[in-house]
Amino acid sequence: MPGIEKLPIEETLEDSPQTRSLLGVFEEDTAAMSNYCAQLYQAMQRIYDAQNELSAATHLTSRLLKEYDKQRFPLGSDDEVMSATLQQFAEVIDELSSCHAVLSTQLADAMMFPITQFKERDLKEILTLKEVFQISSDDHDVAINRYSRLSKKRDNDKLRAEAVEDVYTSRKKQHQTMMHYFCSLNTLQYKKKTALLEPLLGYMQAQISFFKLGSENLTQQWEDFLGTIGTSVQNVRREMEKEVGHMQETIQEMETSCDQLYVPCDPDPAHSPVCRNLTRKQGYLYIRNKTGLVSSSWERQYFFTQGGNLMQQGRSEVAGGLVTDLDNSSVMAVDCDDRRFCFQVTSFDGKKLVWLQSESRKDCEEWISTINNISKRIYLSENAEELAARVNQSALEAVTPSPSFQQRHESMRPSSKGRASSISSVGSEPSPALSVLSLDALVAPDTPIQFDIISPVSEENSGQSKTAAQSGRRSNPFGESGTSEDSDDSILHQLFIVRFLGSMEVRTAESAEVIPETMRQILAARAIHNIFRMTESHLLVTCDCLKLIDPQTQITRLRFPLTSVVQCSSHQDNKRLFGFVLQTADGPADSRAVGYIFESNNDGEKICDSVGLAKQIAFHSEMDRKAVEKRKEHDKAKEKQQEELSKQKQIEKDLEEQSRLIAASSRPPNQPAADGQFLVLSNSQSEDSDAGEEGKKKGESEA
Repeated sequence: MPGIEKLPIEETLEDSPQTRSLLGVFEEDTAAMSNYCAQLYQAMQRIYDAQNELSAATHLTSRLLKEYDKQRFPLGSDDEVMSATLQQFAEVIDELSSCHAVLSTQLADAMMFPITQFKERDLKEILTLKEVFQISSDDHDVAINRYSRLSKKRDNDKLRAEAVEDVYTSRKKQHQTMMHYFCSLNTLQYKKKTALLEPLLGYMQAQISFFKLGSENLTQQWEDFLGTIGTSVQNVRREMEKEVGHMQETIQEMETSCDQLYVPCDPDPAHSPVCRNLTRKQGYLYIRNKTGLVSSSWERQYFFTQGGNLMQQGRSEVAGGLVTDLDNSSVMAVDCDDRRFCFQVTSFDGKKLVWLQSESRKDCEEWISTINNISKRIYLSENAEELAARVNQSALEAVTPSPSFQQRHESMRPSSKGRASSISSVGSEPSPALSVLSLDALVAPDTPIQFDIISPVSEENSGQSKTAAQSGRRSNPFGESGTSEDSDDSILHQLFIVRFLGSMEVRTAESAEVIPETMRQILAARAIHNIFRMTESHLLVTCDCLKLIDPQTQITRLRFPLTSVVQCSSHQDNKRLFGFVLQTADGPADSRAVGYIFESNNDGEKICDSVGLAKQIAFHSEMDRKAVEKRKEHDKAKEKQQEELSKQKQIEKDLEEQSRLIAASSRPPNQPAADGQFLVLSNSQSEDSDAGEEGKKKGESEA
């Protein structure tokens, strides 16, 4: 006989929608088999009960056997051997329909007992296990929902322990019930063959014994055929017993090995470490769905990766649906509402955000690592897991100090024959004539790396708070500003979506290799410390400064003056990465350089070009401003010179007029001038002259 379809007991713990769909097929087959067995039982009961209707009952049995091919069994429709065998039995039974049946006792033992056992014991056991499995599945859903709603802020050890114990008990009960239910369904595939064949075999043997080989309808050929069928039934029974034993051993092994997997919290990292080399993953997650402007709900779905896509599927669904495209996407762990182990998947264009929650931290980190590997398109290679392992190993090795950039550049250049002779061997000392830029000359050793956005100039915040206090306005304690500090008449305004990776202090701000080395240090540190969370912001590039703006509140998180930005460049291979070096002043004589690294949506070069354009515009604006100020100073100097000249002329005029007055006062009144004319004085001059005469006379009298 052909192979028997079986349910995979090994997949009962995962309880995937595919397993549930296959279980539904077996349940449908069981229902069909139960219906058909009930009809066959009624037919044989009629043979047993009514001797007078033996012919009609035998004919009905023959007809039912002939209609076996028309029955729609999902798992047994292609069993041609079974169909042919039943067809031959139908012919024999039809020939014996006219024979009387005084075989009540023999039929009760050989025909009715097997079919009764199959109907009353086996099928009812299946129905009972189905009800128990449904109850345990519902209890597990209730327990896992209660565990997922545990508050992170109001953590209660007693409630958490009760929830964990409830999940453990319900999951263990569901797993064990499901395994026994699968075992019974698999056993049913064998029993349904024996349940059909054994009653018929007993019926025929009773007929043979009744006729004592003297019946014309039963010949030696039919005895050989029945012997073959009996041997086949015994073989099926032995195969069933062997398979049942194997399934029982599998159940025992899985009950022993899966005991730790029933607990939803993180297992021991020593026994089950986090695997970061995955390019495919599946399992149940909670997804947040918005139900209103500010309200949302969480739904438990089965998620799996298919190529570069993230798919989801419900238990009652046959196929999965697309959630988002993972190529060039980003993923990070987030703090979401009052739930733990949440992470966010952002599409490549930044327009779609998917919030997901896993059962444990290990599962959360594995999902984040898998999505990161898929985002880098590692799954397209032939040995995807090996490539992912090499990439992760490279990230781990990146923490150790690397050789200098000049040595790496020299090693990448094609060496000539004459040049190769001058290069020292591996064991020899390097030439003292080579000026090597060491790693310490680029990045300060033992420098802490900031993974969150922190303002680089604390004095600005204090100055802002003082100004806000003087003006009577409320200041933000986080150094954020809700109003624009720059004028809105800037020529350049460009907005980009960026994610902050980290910042660290560097020794030099002028070297072209300082930004790539800073990227390498920050990415290696994030990989070592398992930091996947990134703060998303809007980067506004203007002619005056660079601003990091909160996309939700539109509050300025950081402000970098454009004059302090020394250089800006993107990664040579990964164009999504870019960074810039900021020269800040800690005091009147000290200054330090800080490198900031960001991730964008495939427009790192565009951002760097925009910063360069802003610096050029600012430079030309500064030159124009200086030229205007110089022109104004020149005009002011010219005006001042004109004022001094006019003052000097006025002084000369006043001196000349004063000399005339003195000369006029020394002459007698109405004395004709030399040219025969009289000098006519003004009223004031005459009054002054009169006063002078009176004073002169008074002085003479006193003398």
